[in-house]
Amino acid sequence: MSEVKIPIISPFLEFIEGFGFNYAPILAVLGLLGFIILLDSINVSQSQVISWLFYTAPIWLPYITFIIFFDKWVTWVRKKNVWEGGRKVFKIVLPPEVRKSPEAMEVFFTQAFLSGAADNLWQVYIDGKHAPIVSYEIVSRGGDINFYITVPEKPAQLLLDNLYAQYPGLAIEEVPLDYTAEVPNDLNGWNFVSFHMNKKKDDHLPIKTYIDMGLDKLPKEEEKVDPITPMLEVISSIKPGQQIWIQFLTRAHRGYNWKTGNLSLAEKPDDWGGAAKAAIDQIMQRKDGKASGTESEDTPRLTPGERKGVETIERHQSKIAHEVAIRWCIMSAPDAKFEGSDIGKVLRSFGQTEVKGGNAVGIRWRTDFDYHWFSDPFGKKLPVLKKAELREYKERVLHNKNQAMGWKVYSAEELATLYHFPGTVAMTPTLNRVGSTQAEAPKNLPTGTLPQ
Repeated sequence: MSEVKIPIISPFLEFIEGFGFNYAPILAVLGLLGFIILLDSINVSQSQVISWLFYTAPIWLPYITFIIFFDKWVTWVRKKNVWEGGRKVFKIVLPPEVRKSPEAMEVFFTQAFLSGAADNLWQVYIDGKHAPIVSYEIVSRGGDINFYITVPEKPAQLLLDNLYAQYPGLAIEEVPLDYTAEVPNDLNGWNFVSFHMNKKKDDHLPIKTYIDMGLDKLPKEEEKVDPITPMLEVISSIKPGQQIWIQFLTRAHRGYNWKTGNLSLAEKPDDWGGAAKAAIDQIMQRKDGKASGTESEDTPRLTPGERKGVETIERHQSKIAHEVAIRWCIMSAPDAKFEGSDIGKVLRSFGQTEVKGGNAVGIRWRTDFDYHWFSDPFGKKLPVLKKAELREYKERVLHNKNQAMGWKVYSAEELATLYHFPGTVAMTPTLNRVGSTQAEAPKNLPTGTLPQ
């Protein structure tokens, strides 16, 4: 059980996090103090404890050293693998009309399941092979909107070919210089705020998707209720000198253990499915995951809402899953005014996928503090956090800064709802689309799916 789920302790830890502190060192100090008090209560002197630690060092010191070394080593070889492999940034220019529903994007995400499975331990611990991170981005620079995909170089062509297969009219351009290079790493003179968004509740509880909105039935353009259009309208309204970057970091959802470069307790591949099954059993009031086998007047009957909830969970469980981290940044150049009111507008645009009484995408962390006078009295911590967030965005990586942050599991259907290419229902004039001459799909499209 995670500490954030422990009664009484959880509210205290959330309170500490509200001040911008990492509570792990605090728990370590409290644990040490408790240990000292316990020893004092049984009349064990501190000198005896120090002597015992010294004599047993050959046992525990190598173990601790290995744990620290292991983590640093795996992190280093993975970074080395990413830098040696290289990354490419592609700009996606939409066709004048996108007549497909987000289901086309769901098919793409299903094929874009890059597990990064290694053949042996040498590839894991020496070559640094791991599930690659692909970043899907929506960027507004002064109201001019573009879609981007940042992907490792090796699977890039197969990824793009599968994208062409679903959207033949796209124009895909490799960007020689990453658009993020415009903002200096030291943020000299720039106003910058970063937010992390994700599911508020457990992974297996789905958000509202395009299927729930009826987009899978291909209604007429004027009848569509596309969840991405409010976001596009908001970010298109910013002024020159302002920018909004929205980033969806994705990687394949799979089990993690020592065979994949992780020393922590093995995470079963079906954890997502296991939690969903437990939730369904609870709704169905099954005992030990089994139905009673007989029906009587006392057998609980599902309400229409409960039945729909079970069907929705089961539908998502039948689909490919990705782990997703959502980051978005709002910034303004030194000579431009920072509009704080735009923050609330962007946050509300994520509300299109909220399920009342169910799951929703909300704030999990931000580059700010509830109490600056306590968390950052000298104003030194916040600039460091902002620079770190900018660097991580540019590198397309995620480093957790509190327990609420981190990867969440989304089905391909959920991910396609959050990131897809809108049709003409999106009337945003600054949304870049291909002109009268449409791009043609490559003639050598792959016949299969991406490598697993």
